[in-house]
Amino acid sequence: MIEAREITKFYGQGESRFQVLKNISLTIEDGSFTVILGTSGSGKSTLLNTISALERPDGGSIFYDGEDITSLSDSELTRLRRDRIGFIFQQYYLLPNMNVVQNVKMGADLAGNRDYREIIEAVGLGEKLKKYPGELSGGEQQRVSVARALAKKPRVLFLDEPTGALDEETGRQVLDYICALQNEYGFTIVMVTHNQNIAEMADTVIKMNSGKISEIYTNDTRKNAYEIGW
Repeated sequence: MIEAREITKFYGQGESRFQVLKNISLTIEDGSFTVILGTSGSGKSTLLNTISALERPDGGSIFYDGEDITSLSDSELTRLRRDRIGFIFQQYYLLPNMNVVQNVKMGADLAGNRDYREIIEAVGLGEKLKKYPGELSGGEQQRVSVARALAKKPRVLFLDEPTGALDEETGRQVLDYICALQNEYGFTIVMVTHNQNIAEMADTVIKMNSGKISEIYTNDTRKNAYEIGW
């Protein structure tokens, strides 16, 4: 379980200093699918970065299974991200001089996982193992980034606008793959998006506005990637 208590975050210095997160508290249950929803500038990506240990908050505490990670050293946070967390962003961040297998193997090597080819098959790229990023479509590149993140066997998968650069058909495919893999492996999903429709796929939705949580609600019935609007 991830728990945030009274999280604050500031950017800038002096007169240009401004508060991005304003006393945020939330709980994310193990194995759940949580969407953080909000418009540009609402603070949703900053919240994702702090609870995923990419950035330190300026105030408050974040707990992973009861452990206060805000008290960890930089090297301990690096180990936490390596061992327990996967990341998928709007940009694919693939190494252009490495093929599909090599890019995914990078993630697998961090966890000593030798079964990473199963993940490549699971995201539908079994026939493109030797293809390089420049030879793949945008959707295929995003699926490589999904496979690379999951090859670490993370307990929590954080996603920041993973479909933002994709067309509707490809976006639905990527979301469908992610949810199918969650059902198989049981990891927790925390996804930032501005797309209200994607929120219908989640167990819990956290709505952000001006650095604060404006609403938290749960969906009684989760829709799949092909049932939502776009």
